Amino acid sequence: MSLAVYRRVTQLAFILLIFLMPALDIFRYDAASRELILFGHVWGLGLKDGFYAEHGLSASSHVALRFFLKAILPWLFVLALFPLFGFLAGRFFCGWLCPEGALFELSDWLTVKIIGRRSLYRSRPNDPEPGAVNRIVYISLAVMCAVVIPVAGGIALTGYFVAPKTILRQMATGDLTFGVKAGIIGVSIYMLTTSIFVRHALCRYVCAAGLMQMLFGWVSPVSLRVRMDISRAEECTNCKGCDRACFMNVTPRRNRRDISCVNCGACIEACHRELNGRGLFHFSSGEGPAHASGEGETADACCSRPCG
Repeated sequence: MSLAVYRRVTQLAFILLIFLMPALDIFRYDAASRELILFGHVWGLGLKDGFYAEHGLSASSHVALRFFLKAILPWLFVLALFPLFGFLAGRFFCGWLCPEGALFELSDWLTVKIIGRRSLYRSRPNDPEPGAVNRIVYISLAVMCAVVIPVAGGIALTGYFVAPKTILRQMATGDLTFGVKAGIIGVSIYMLTTSIFVRHALCRYVCAAGLMQMLFGWVSPVSLRVRMDISRAEECTNCKGCDRACFMNVTPRRNRRDISCVNCGACIEACHRELNGRGLFHFSSGEGPAHASGEGETADACCSRPCG
């Protein structure tokens, strides 16, 4: 299978996990009982009823210790995952797992098919060719996605705070509580707005998880990245397929560590198609400094020369 197929499988699998976690009580917060559910069990501080009524130093110290071990420490562990992931794999999570990234890519693809470019606002030099398409078909698909995906996402994410069974029962009867309606509508508006007007700008400038991966991936000497084989630069045909494949507007042939690169491998696949399986790009980890001497200049020359 191609990298694109593998990537779609991992994205869909992660989206399925997001949907299933509250439904299977793997992870959710029950707003009604004010309890955190983790793998089917209530995750509490482990304090007995009436313990807070004790005001001695020993009781206070015990409460503080339990709060640190059961609340602060697990949360710090979760927060540390993204810096660690960035240090080892750069923004791999963004390109291969992130549900928002997958949604933005779908929006880009539909926009290209409908108006011939990724952005609603302006054309870019690296916009892919839309090809001969029936725009009515893609407009209909875009409308369907604009209705189904935000609502489905709203239901799934609201399930992290209201029991999914309760949400489904309320939807079946048409009697939705204010919290359920607010959750579904709020998430739906957010998803619809970002997927139409914001897209990958959110990944670059807003997303905290992406920014943590970006920072730690940038400074890491071992993080995963896409490299170009400069020793074979003369084989580049200047087709610019790698540029058009990049939805993050990175120029892969510059061969420099770019904070926007999400290690999706689209440039690798595009170059393999152009050079009949002998593409110039490959994944690499810890292979020299980010700006090797002479590396950037050679790659830039490859970008600018009129190859045929």
